[in-house]
Amino acid sequence: MSQPVPEPLVQYLSFFIAGEEYALRILQVREIVEYEAVTRVPSAPEWIRGVTNLRGSVLPVVDLGMKLGFPPSVVHRRSCIVVVEVTFQGERLVMGVLVDAVGQVLELGSGDVEPPPAFGTPIHADYLVGLGRAGKKFILLLDIDRVLNAQEIRAASAVTTEPPPESPPPPEAPPAGAEAGEPQA
Repeated sequence: MSQPVPEPLVQYLSFFIAGEEYALRILQVREIVEYEAVTRVPSAPEWIRGVTNLRGSVLPVVDLGMKLGFPPSVVHRRSCIVVVEVTFQGERLVMGVLVDAVGQVLELGSGDVEPPPAFGTPIHADYLVGLGRAGKKFILLLDIDRVLNAQEIRAASAVTTEPPPESPPPPEAPPAGAEAGEPQA
């Protein structure tokens, strides 16, 4: 007599944006870092919050709330950056997504995931892989590879490869022998 094969469970990391709980497959999450020192990049799209230094590497940071259609995120003490891997043209790119707070790690079996509804979600249904059951409520399961389209991924990657804006040249030194404030002939 064979024993039933246990259902494989998939782990998700949940987080909050605009009061709603979302989750990503934990295999797409590299780490969670504190939100600090994000530098705005001139001419970058509004939903790109900027770049931050992640152990010597330049990491683009996307305001995930804005990308999903919400107002710009307000940074507070629980705000953090979830470092994710996005697949783009077969290549794995690393970027940070700004979230309001991290929630929990969920383990969901296939019976715990419902297909995404065609209507009634606060975000575009194409961004969802489903609704995960978490007790009596559902958590929106995001497909981070679909949240950003090809052009947007290129824009996010470009902020890490563009050279910094040139700073103005330093003022010229006065000729030798001239005193400061003395008119030049």
